[in-house]
Amino acid sequence: MTITDDWLTAAPTQAVMGMLEAGGHRALAVGGCVRNALLGAPVSDIDIATDARPERVIELAKAAGLKPVPTGIDHGTVTVVAHGAPHEVTTFRRDVDTDGRHATVAFTDRVVEDAARRDFTMNALYAGRDGTLVDPLGGLPDLRARHVRFIRDPEARIREDYLRILRFFRFTAWYGDPSHGLDAEGLAACAAEAEGLSRLSAERIGHEMRKLLAAPDPAPVVAAMAQAGILARVMPGADPSALAPAVHLGLADWIARAAALGGDTGGWRLSKAEARELDALATAARDGTRPFALGDALGSRGADAVRLRAALTGVAPDPQDLALAERGATATFPLKAADLMPDLTGPALGQALAAARTAWSAGDGRPSREELVDLALSTSGSG
Repeated sequence: MTITDDWLTAAPTQAVMGMLEAGGHRALAVGGCVRNALLGAPVSDIDIATDARPERVIELAKAAGLKPVPTGIDHGTVTVVAHGAPHEVTTFRRDVDTDGRHATVAFTDRVVEDAARRDFTMNALYAGRDGTLVDPLGGLPDLRARHVRFIRDPEARIREDYLRILRFFRFTAWYGDPSHGLDAEGLAACAAEAEGLSRLSAERIGHEMRKLLAAPDPAPVVAAMAQAGILARVMPGADPSALAPAVHLGLADWIARAAALGGDTGGWRLSKAEARELDALATAARDGTRPFALGDALGSRGADAVRLRAALTGVAPDPQDLALAERGATATFPLKAADLMPDLTGPALGQALAAARTAWSAGDGRPSREELVDLALSTSGSG
């Protein structure tokens, strides 16, 4: 079987793999680029495995006029830039020791040892420079079946790196066959080793959960996470019941889907902007704010809040509510500070404007400028 994708036949990849082979070494594309090529999915990063040691990779790259960058040389990785495109070139490795997150590795000349230290069988596929597939562990049948399966003993693979628990769910959401469900042995191993999640950084948890929730339909996998006791560890208080309806209603980004779950994302290390947007959307979907006011307060997220409210209640969103939220997102509040001056100044002016804005929003944007002026002045006692 061969791969003929553009990324493999392109000049940059051919240059990197060619310089390794010209130096007497093996050069095999590996991991996500091979997996995605076989699935017909987009390829973004190109990883190349080789029996050449890192110092030899640097030597060969310089001799070939390419730019080597020792990005992870202690672990065998050199980024080789060819025609402006980066390629991660990593020496075949085997694990000597693991601590649940990081591994001490030794270099090897055997591709089968390199494959054995990876996480899932579908990620242990390699391809030569001519596209010929190399499958040392028999992962191709799993890939064809879209069966996300740990290499050999699932619990052993997880104990090597507890991040693999979250990767198991993410990869299943993206690449698994929904009709087959999750791999039973893998799911059981994740449940048994769930305590190890406490050893992961908030940054890594957030990274995996963002990617998981961005999958085409993460609902079945997230439900399985909840049943296995995983979801409660990474998102305390989350309820997966509204996620499937939210996906059905077209909420496609991870923030909207996290808002549907409603749990605590304090352990995800979100940016301040992400945290504010998520909290505002989750709160708005669960309070009684009118649709127009949702649009006024949240912009385009107002319609998302209406859809989330429908997902949470199990009632289809009212088209009129969606229209009001969309109108609220684009409507312009007609009152300006100058309209109330010089009658009002200072804090009184700010309070009157806020009261008028609340009334305008509650009235679905119908109150006129003149009505709002009268309201603001009367509220302040100046009318």
